[in-house]
Amino acid sequence: MSGQVKDKEAYQRLNYLYQAAHCVLSQNPENVELARFYCFTQRTIAKRLVLRQDPSVKRTICKKCCSLLIPGVTTTTRQQRKRGKKSCFTVQRCLCCKRSKKLLNDPDYCLWQDRPEAQAQPQQKQPDEDSSRKQNQPKKTKPDRSDCSKAGTSSATAEQKPA
Repeated sequence: MSGQVKDKEAYQRLNYLYQAAHCVLSQNPENVELARFYCFTQRTIAKRLVLRQDPSVKRTICKKCCSLLIPGVTTTTRQQRKRGKKSCFTVQRCLCCKRSKKLLNDPDYCLWQDRPEAQAQPQQKQPDEDSSRKQNQPKKTKPDRSDCSKAGTSSATAEQKPA
């Protein structure tokens, strides 16, 4: 994001908790409860402050038990293909709560937030600027349409600047 972030400190705290959960599991893979506590705290802060998290972060946290989903440590990962279709899915199964999560493997898929139309923000007009512009602009007069009544002339050629 190039603009100002509303709650920069809150996002920094969420990032710290996420990294702390990763560090705890990388140092001791059996210490799953502390990592779950960090992820649960991260989720409650994000809900309380109504903050949107990146999809890559949301995909690595279990929705049911708040454990960090790391393939081979806290989750099993396998590829699944639909019969008769070309679509392929990645299925993650949490080892704590046994909940499964399916993610589509489509190289052409683009998240909404990554699309250019999602990034465009409508420009807000301020009433003070709008009223001052109207006062400074000369009033538009309708062109003399007496020449338009002739056959064979178009309205584009008939509109001329008044002398």
